[in-house]
Amino acid sequence: MNRYSLWKYILILFLIGMGALFALPNIYGKDPALQVSAARSAEISELTEFQVTNALEEAGITYKSTSVANESLIVRFNDEDTQLKAQDVVKKSLGNNYVVAINLAPATPDWLAKFGAEPMFLGLDLRGGVHFLMEVDMEAAIAKANEAYMSDLRSKMRENKIRYKTITLNNDGGLLIRFKNDGERESGEDLINKSFPDLDVTNPESNSDEAQLVATMKEQVVLDTQKLALQQNITTLRKRVNELGVAEPVIQQQGLNRVVVQLPGVQDTAKAKNILGATATLEFRLVDEDHDVQDAVDGRVPAGSRLYKERSGFPILLQKQVMLTGDSIIDAASGIDSMNGGPDVTITLDGRGAKRMSKFSGDNVGKRLAVVFIENKIETTVENGEKVQKKEIIEEVINAAVIQEQLGKRFHITGLESTKEARTLALLLRAGALAAPIYIIEERTVGPSLGQDNIAKGFDSVKIGFLLVLVFMAIYYKVFGLIANVALALNLVLIVAMLSLLQATLTLPGIAGIVLTVGMAVDANVLIFERIREEIRNGNSPQASIHAGYEKAFSTIADANITTLIAALVLFSFGTGPIKGFAVTLSLGIISSMFTAIMVTRSLVNLIYGGRRLEKLKI
Repeated sequence: MNRYSLWKYILILFLIGMGALFALPNIYGKDPALQVSAARSAEISELTEFQVTNALEEAGITYKSTSVANESLIVRFNDEDTQLKAQDVVKKSLGNNYVVAINLAPATPDWLAKFGAEPMFLGLDLRGGVHFLMEVDMEAAIAKANEAYMSDLRSKMRENKIRYKTITLNNDGGLLIRFKNDGERESGEDLINKSFPDLDVTNPESNSDEAQLVATMKEQVVLDTQKLALQQNITTLRKRVNELGVAEPVIQQQGLNRVVVQLPGVQDTAKAKNILGATATLEFRLVDEDHDVQDAVDGRVPAGSRLYKERSGFPILLQKQVMLTGDSIIDAASGIDSMNGGPDVTITLDGRGAKRMSKFSGDNVGKRLAVVFIENKIETTVENGEKVQKKEIIEEVINAAVIQEQLGKRFHITGLESTKEARTLALLLRAGALAAPIYIIEERTVGPSLGQDNIAKGFDSVKIGFLLVLVFMAIYYKVFGLIANVALALNLVLIVAMLSLLQATLTLPGIAGIVLTVGMAVDANVLIFERIREEIRNGNSPQASIHAGYEKAFSTIADANITTLIAALVLFSFGTGPIKGFAVTLSLGIISSMFTAIMVTRSLVNLIYGGRRLEKLKI
């Protein structure tokens, strides 16, 4: 009586061994580190590693180690102060071709990493995440809206046969419209008042006798445009975070033009910084083949054209009129071009964009269509001891091909330098173009939101409570209490192992879930032990009492745990953020406690008491 089959002992030992293996990396913690990733077409190589280490040594900064993995260079340090100093040094050394991000790199030994064992993620309220404060360029949002009005005004004027000279951005804001004569100006003013109620029209004070109008957006329209740009950017950032696969992110508005992004448990912070901060989009323009490029290079740029550069560095003249922008793109996928074997991106347009592309390409078959890649960046440099932020706009032609036939909803873009660049561009286009450029103005790894001291005291209180429970169980239930204590400790190990295996994010609510499951695990053992004592008081033999105690208490324990598990699943399904963290640890804790409180304790009791005659039990 009270014996387990050999396979049950082997199963229990295997599960406990695997639990210990996957829980072990959490002991080693994480090192403050810099993660260097290549921006766009650059590459991480041994030369990059040498350049970084040489710059650190010249600056007198000590580092622990360097390693290259997953197209990134990881440089580890002993403390966060050294990490922050090294970031500025490495940034200056590498320039704009690389992204240098602060990170927390797992200090897991190689022999553990070979098994795929990694420490669990910790939420921002504990430690181990990235905090970005991002600012939306509202001036660019207004400029973009003015450009849209400019294009619509030109089309409307032509439709109504109103002769105008130029429509340009006004230096003092709004649009400056120059007409042939006063009669055309009056007709234009009537048209704008009728067709564009969002614009205010005024006659500018000018020394010139030329017929002019200034059209500016109304104050409420400006506010609505800025608000919409902020909301669209937040939506786009959420999509990009989803592409990164971040658990429990926080993306929220701060003030009128800022967004806070918190990414708990992020390991590839360089990629996160690059993807979130990038405002890569595309513009499709016709190549101006009616004018000489060299004249434009010499400073004589035609009125309706603009000078760009191809990736090779050669100048190219494009028409100012934008045929299509990245706003019309609803899907993008990277692949390989079947014609030349190079990387390409397949673009899918929305209904409006497809209609416009079809009409425009049909009207211009045989002409060259250029794809302009636009990216906004902001770089922080130190000048005279102060940090200065400089905006940089990168515009280059990545492709200029002859329109062979009328294009439709789907088409391909070639001319990309690498498959990595194709994947990144596809991700950015798929997540959506930002309504306005957004810049990272603050970046940091986040420590405990409640302070290290409070967190330390919280863990101390948990440890003290845990020890008191162990002491009580050992004194009150004697040998059986010691068995319960072993199971309780193994329960914690298994919970940590499952969180690590699933790469879940542990937060303060998650710790509350763990504490709750520890209590439930003790409750299960108390029910079993009290049932055994009751059977002994009823005159049953010790062996029969052990058997009856486990058998009769099982249904009660199962009922209690299943109902709690149902509640945890409901919390996970309908909750968000910290609520989900609580639900995850509670669910894992229930599964673990059922295993340790019943199977593990039963196996230990069977090893100690099973198969021999007993006069009494120490319970």
